[in-house]
Amino acid sequence: MTGKIVPRDYPHPRISEQVDAVSGHYMLTDEKRLAVADGQVLYFTGYAVVDTACCGPGGCGYAVVAGKIIGHAYRRSADGRAVSRVVPIDDPGLQAEIGRRIMATDHVSQVLFDPS
Repeated sequence: MTGKIVPRDYPHPRISEQVDAVSGHYMLTDEKRLAVADGQVLYFTGYAVVDTACCGPGGCGYAVVAGKIIGHAYRRSADGRAVSRVVPIDDPGLQAEIGRRIMATDHVSQVLFDPS
């Protein structure tokens, strides 16, 4: 651990809503939970497509890890999204283990950990 980890509210991103960017678009496609030794981890999978860049097309599948769940969807945000209480994961060893498991299960090319 790199320091004191403080639980935080995590507004769930919108699923299946395309977000346009300068060189393409991205979309989160699923909300998932992964069992770990002392609870569950909340994460989201999606894809990014580069199709409007001058350097050529490309893309990837990815996952974003919100953190270890303390309270799943325990309230709604002002805009109606679910909000979970999570503890960010900053332990490099645990990040590596979770990343390997998500890559093996969801066949994504990268796993990102939302910073605390």
